[in-house]
Parts: sequence; structure tokens; C-alpha cells
Amino acid sequence: MHGSVKGLFFAIYYPILAAIGIPANLAVIVILSRGRCGLSRCITYYLVSMAVTDLLVMIMVVILNRIAGIYFPLSFLFITPVCRIRLALNNAIIGCSVWFTVAFTFDRFMAICCQKLKIKYCTEKTVTRVLGIVAALICLKYTFIYFIFEPLYVIENIPWFCSIKLIFYTSSAWAAYDWIHRILTPCLPFVLILLLNALTVRHILVASRARGRLRAHNNGEKQNDPEMEKRRKSIVLLFTISGSFILLYLLRLLTFLYVRIAKLSYFSGSNFTKSNFILEESGFVLQLLSSCVNPFIYAGTQRQFREELRNGVKYPLSYLCKAQAVPNQPVLAKHKT
Repeated sequence: MHGSVKGLFFAIYYPILAAIGIPANLAVIVILSRGRCGLSRCITYYLVSMAVTDLLVMIMVVILNRIAGIYFPLSFLFITPVCRIRLALNNAIIGCSVWFTVAFTFDRFMAICCQKLKIKYCTEKTVTRVLGIVAALICLKYTFIYFIFEPLYVIENIPWFCSIKLIFYTSSAWAAYDWIHRILTPCLPFVLILLLNALTVRHILVASRARGRLRAHNNGEKQNDPEMEKRRKSIVLLFTISGSFILLYLLRLLTFLYVRIAKLSYFSGSNFTKSNFILEESGFVLQLLSSCVNPFIYAGTQRQFREELRNGVKYPLSYLCKAQAVPNQPVLAKHKT
């Protein structure tokens, strides 16, 4: 009974997630690419790249992996060679999404805390190089995922599904790879994001106090500081993105530690009662939700983004109204004559 209820939850959850996540990320890509949200080009490049990877997560991981696995389990997607490629791509896309978030956090740290280096680092050319290098390294790292899996079944000489090889849990080489894999995603990103945000907060507090004292001394009273207001908006965006990432990826980190310390295995088939399966699937649910959250963060923290979104919604409605009004014009003209 519990298994059927949990299976029903996944069968409903993932289609809803895709139905929300795909149009939301598409809207982010279109709106930010127009460059009318008052954000710098560097920030825009990072946010668009994050939206692209989140969109790919929705398509590759949610639709072609999760939804296809629930509703079309015997499709060609689950023939072992295709399954291996799919899982390697899925991990690479998620890895890029994670490290693009780290790169964005580092860029904001440099822009706010390192004014001398800001001019050299925070440029469009540097952003494209950073994103390209990160994507290339992540893809290279996840090519090894292909060799972890073996067929779960062989039916009429056709290998089906992907099962982790037993040697993955017994080999010291694979154990080292798994540790490196999990440290790089998401352990190290957790540490870097927390450290960079802590340093950024410290710098802002010190700068705010010094700037407040200076303005009070010059003007005799405290007044609104446009520069600090601009920084606050940037910080709110940074911290909401970083905070949601940490919260939604935390369970995935705990799953890895639990599996390795307790010497269990990943993937427990369809046994919904085993604790490691429940823990792992819950981690996936939250991790994939993170690829749907950022558009709502932008809408909640950026006024100009909300305005562009409203304009985007109004445009097709006004176009439809005009299109419906056009056929009536000749009729009116005929009555006048």
C-alpha cells in the first residue's frame, strides 16, 4: 500500500514539475536575453546559462528519465547502451547547473569584495571563458559514469536497463572516484558557496557601516544611499539563489554520506520500503525541484523582471484581441456605405 502511494506521488509530481519548469525556464531565457532587466551583462550571462542547464534538466532528467521510466519503461530509452549515455548526460547537465551557480557566486564575490580585480575578472569575455571551461571539465568528469553500469536484464539478446556493477562498491579505484565525484558535486560547491557568501556578507557589513558614518558626517543626517540600495538588490538575488541551492541539495549530500558510511548501495530497485531508496528518491525530488525554483526567485526579487514577464503575457493577449477585431472592420465599412 505504501509503495503504491509513493509510486503515485512520483507519477504525479514529475509531470507537474516539467509542466511548470519548462515554460518557466524558457521565459527566463527569453526575458534575460533581451537585456531589459537592469542587470549587468555578466550577471545576465550567468543567469541565462543557469536557466539553460535547468531547462535541460527538465527535458533530459525529468521527462526522458523520470517520466519515461514511469509511463514508458520498455521504450528504447532503457536499452542499456542508451541508458548509459542518458545517465552520463543527466549527471553532466546537473553538474553544470551546480557549478554555474558556484561560478555566479564567485563572480558576485569578486564584483563586491575585490574592486581592483573586478575590472579584469567581471567582463563578458571572462564569463564566456569560465562557463566554457567549467562545462568542458564537467563533461569530461562524467564520461566515466558510462562505465559504471551493466544490464539489469537481457531479453532476447537485448540488454535492458542500467544496474550499478558490484565492483563499484568493492573496488578502491571506483570508491575513490565516487568520493571525488561527490566531493566535487555537491560537497565542494556547498563549502565554496557558504564561504564566499560569508565573506561577501562580512565585506558588505563593514562597507555599510563605513559608508553610513561617512554620509552621516557629510550630510549631518542619514539619507538613502542609492549605491547601497543597488547592492542590496544584488545581494538578495545572490543569497536567495545560493540559499535555495543549499537547502534543496542538502539531502543528496546526506544520502551519499549515509550510503558510504553505512556501506549500503544506491538504487534499490522499486522497493519503496527500504530506507536508502526512500532517502535517495527524496533527495532526487528536492534536487530536481531546484531546477524549477530560480525563475520564481527572479520574479520575486527583480521588479523589472516582473514587468517584462507581465508584458510578455499581455502581448499575445492583445494580439489575439486585435486579430479578432480585424474581420469586423469590413462589415462596419459596408454598413456605412
